[in-house]
Amino acid sequence: MTGFRELHEAATGFVMPNAWDAGSAVLLAAAGFSAIATTSAGIAFSLAKGDHTLPDGAPGVSREDMFERIQQIAAAVAVPVSGDLEDGYGAAPERVAETITLAREAGLAGGNIEDYDGHELYDVELAVDRIAAAREAAGADFVLTARTDGQLLKAPTSLTDSIDRANRFRAAGADCLYVPGVNDLDSISTIVREVDGPVNVVIGLGSSTLTVSALLDLGVQRISLGGSIARAALGFIRRSAEELATQGTITFAKDQIPQAELNELFARSRDLRTDPAS
Repeated sequence: MTGFRELHEAATGFVMPNAWDAGSAVLLAAAGFSAIATTSAGIAFSLAKGDHTLPDGAPGVSREDMFERIQQIAAAVAVPVSGDLEDGYGAAPERVAETITLAREAGLAGGNIEDYDGHELYDVELAVDRIAAAREAAGADFVLTARTDGQLLKAPTSLTDSIDRANRFRAAGADCLYVPGVNDLDSISTIVREVDGPVNVVIGLGSSTLTVSALLDLGVQRISLGGSIARAALGFIRRSAEELATQGTITFAKDQIPQAELNELFARSRDLRTDPAS
């Protein structure tokens, strides 16, 4: 199995889809992806909570509940798992460092730290200090991703400012840089060219038509999907429920995975975790 850090240093980038529970993690790993990530949105939705509560913008899922699910995901697969760690669950650098320590103890190979608290971006100096504290807690093997959310705001910061933040986070010790909310190839090309380190791009947000091949051709190192697969799964549940309630039919059942196949898949996954060489 290729190490998570080595994937970020390889000549060609890789795709890292996002799981929201142990079952979805096993299905993604079985599809052959070399690493997977968690999705805070998908986990929140699976617990019937919003990704961020309204109106205050705070995470809808506590750190304790999030890490219970993260640990289950990490334990379910033999491939590296990167955690969506939101803003580190607190403003203080010490709180961020504590969250990174919990991530390592949960079996994660890496994780993201955001510079947004649900209301506004953290002051850049504090944001840099938070990444430096995360780096110190992460140790040598943990792949630390610094995410800057200025492009996702209703009144976005300039792309130049987001790139500057990313580079300051890189200097503070981040291994990978992540600027979500940029969906056009020209801007992504600018980010890849001007950010001094491996870049993560998320596809599947809104009406984005980005493709894996186009992003890899630009030099994007890591491609994630955020909560896209989780939201698509919930969309399937809603369509199935509407068909059953309004038509009394279950044509949706033709897309189910047979029970015997799932039983075999999960048993094989357990064996792989016990003996990755099998």
